[in-house]
Amino acid sequence: MMCELHPEYLRQKQKQEQLLARKNQPTEFYNGLLTRWQYPVLTRDHAPLLWRYDLDPKTNPYFIERLGVNAVLNSGAIELNGKFYLVARVEGNDRKSFFAVAESDSPVDGFRFWDKPVELPDTCPEETNVYDMRLTKHADGWIYGVFCSESKDKTDPDLSAAVAAAGIVRTRDLKTWERLPNLVTKRSPQQRNVDLLPDFVNGQYAFYTRPMDGFIDTGSGGGIGFGTCADITHAVLEEEVITSPRRYHTITEAKNGEGAPPIRTEKGWLHIAHGVRNTAAGLRYVLYLFVTDLAEPWRVIAEPSGYLLAPLGGERVGDVSNVVFTNGAIARDNGEVYIYYASSDTRLHVASTTVDKLLDYAFNTPADPLRSRDCVAQRCALIDKNLAYLQEVEQA
Repeated sequence: MMCELHPEYLRQKQKQEQLLARKNQPTEFYNGLLTRWQYPVLTRDHAPLLWRYDLDPKTNPYFIERLGVNAVLNSGAIELNGKFYLVARVEGNDRKSFFAVAESDSPVDGFRFWDKPVELPDTCPEETNVYDMRLTKHADGWIYGVFCSESKDKTDPDLSAAVAAAGIVRTRDLKTWERLPNLVTKRSPQQRNVDLLPDFVNGQYAFYTRPMDGFIDTGSGGGIGFGTCADITHAVLEEEVITSPRRYHTITEAKNGEGAPPIRTEKGWLHIAHGVRNTAAGLRYVLYLFVTDLAEPWRVIAEPSGYLLAPLGGERVGDVSNVVFTNGAIARDNGEVYIYYASSDTRLHVASTTVDKLLDYAFNTPADPLRSRDCVAQRCALIDKNLAYLQEVEQA
């Protein structure tokens, strides 16, 4: 009996190929620091048809989607052997997330998912959901993935009550993954948004954490933490010191956390983090930048005022509106930096810049003076400087 493909499969396949082949273009957005690109690099429409449909007309005569994909978002990112890889969070229509690798020869377009999602070793029977993997190419030779491992809080009858922990895996090739025990933080009951520093600190593995009392609320958690451990195969942090703290009436008032793993530069570790504040319309997430000392990576040496990147236009609309979030960036040897950020928990975008621009922004942009009166003085000082300079130009 002759096997045939459903006509709708052929039509959807052609449509998807056109999407995957589409070239990206810079937008007209300008601030001298970031280039925002027109098209998302990954969406739910990028998910292979093999993941979603039963292709056999005998068992799927109407070509109905069987296992839908709701969103493709928060992605770890890495460059290996001249190719660009995103380990994306893929969320099914059933709300469960999983990881999948997308590959491209370009950092801004052409990403195609591998045939199958990542199959993590099933070492945590209580684990319900996994998401938001940060990828670190470590000095010990491994590529580590640190992600959120979510389980039901069995001490609370509320069905939304959950416990978040930092899961850890490692790999050499993004294909075979070894699961290590979850990170243990002695002073923090819950953890999300944990980054692993690429280098050893005093011979130890170094983590940036987000201490939390609850799954959503930070409670007594004061900001982004830092801690070290000797053995990553049984990672335990006895202490966490706060690096970038939460502050009243700023972009980090409600909570903040690490984004992409820190980027090593000659002036310090570049951190692309997220800050959250509450509004009448709900939580608003933006990205911000700070720099820590190379030798003492818990010590902040530069933190410019305000946000680095916020949702614009259509980025504001999605499953969780008014949100941008990153957990992956690629810093190339030529100084280029590509920041992969999701908008509204729905789709994945890219913004590009350079290490030199980020350092200039970090060290030459004023810090937040924390009071409106002082912010006005800060802005007036800039205006006076510019007026004086324009006068010099006119007289030249």
